[in-house]
Amino acid sequence: MHVSLAIVFLICLALVFDFLNGFHDSANAISTIVSTRVLSPRKAIVWAAFFEFIAFFFFGLHIANTIGKGIVDIHVVDKTFVFGALIGACGWDLITWYFGLPTSSSHALIGGMIGAALVKAGPKALLLSGITKVVVFIFVAPCMGLVLGLCYGILVHYICHRFTPQKVDHIFRKGQLLSTALYCMGHGGNDSQKTMGIIASLLFSAGLLGPKFYIPLWVVLACYTTMSFGIACGGWRIVKTVGQRIVKLRPVDGFCAETGAASLLYFASFLGVPVSTTHTITGGIMGVGALKRFSAVKWGVAGRIVWAWIFTIPCSAVIAAGAYLLARSVL
Repeated sequence: MHVSLAIVFLICLALVFDFLNGFHDSANAISTIVSTRVLSPRKAIVWAAFFEFIAFFFFGLHIANTIGKGIVDIHVVDKTFVFGALIGACGWDLITWYFGLPTSSSHALIGGMIGAALVKAGPKALLLSGITKVVVFIFVAPCMGLVLGLCYGILVHYICHRFTPQKVDHIFRKGQLLSTALYCMGHGGNDSQKTMGIIASLLFSAGLLGPKFYIPLWVVLACYTTMSFGIACGGWRIVKTVGQRIVKLRPVDGFCAETGAASLLYFASFLGVPVSTTHTITGGIMGVGALKRFSAVKWGVAGRIVWAWIFTIPCSAVIAAGAYLLARSVL
C-alpha cells in the first residue's frame, strides 16, 4: 500500500495541531491547580499529561467519528482540503495564544474544515446536523459549566459549612488532585479525538482505510501521545488568564469548577458531541466565582474571552479558505 510524502506531511501537520491543542489547552488542565498553589507548575503538567494519556483506556471514539464524517461530506476531503483546515486551526490557535485568550482548538479545527469545504465545494459540502450541534454547544457548554460549577459549589458549601476554613482548605487541596485528574481525562477523551478524526478522514479519502471509515489504533495512540506532550510544554500566557484573571481561586473553588467541567465533558463524550473544553472550564470558574459574590468575577475579562469564542469558527474558516486557495494555486 503506497503512502505518499504528501500524506506523511499532512499527518505530521495534524500532529502539530494536536500538540498546539495541548499546548494551548494546558491552561484548561492545570490553571486552577497551579493558581491555588496545590501543585507547582512542573508537577502540575506531569500530573495533567499522565491523565490526558490514560483517557485512551476509558473513552470510545464517538467524537473522532463525528469530526471525521459528521462536519463535512467525507467525499470532499482530499490533501489540499486537510492542509487548509489544519492551517486555519493552527493559525487561530497561535494568534489567540499570543494574546493569552483561552479559545477552543476544537472549534478552530471545525472552522478550518468549514472554510476549506466552502471554498472547494460550496455550502452543499457542509453537514448541517453536525455543525448545528457544535454551534449550539458554543453557548450551551459555558452555561452548563457555569451552572454545574455553581451547583457543586452550593453542595460543597452545604456539606462543609460547619468546618473551619483551615479544614476545608486541607480537604480540598487533596480533593483538587482528584478533580484535576478527572478533568484531564475528560479533556484528553474529548480533544485528542478531534485530530484522530481529521487524520482518519485523510486516510479514508486516500483509499488507505478500505471501503469503511474507522479510526486506526496507531492514530489513536499518536494523538493521545502528542496531546499529552503539548500539555506538558504548557501555554503559560493562557494559564495566567484562566487561573488568575477571571476570578481568584481557592482549592475548594478549583475542585468545584473542575468537577463541574469534567461532568459535562464525560456527558458530551458519551454523546459524541465535540464540545469545547475551554468553554466548560471557563464556565465552571465563572460559576464558583459568582457563588462567592457576583462582583468576584472579572466580567470584562470574561467578555473578552466570549468574543474570542464567537470569532473562533469564522476566523479560522477565513484562514483555512486562504490556505486552501494558496495551496490549490501552487499545486
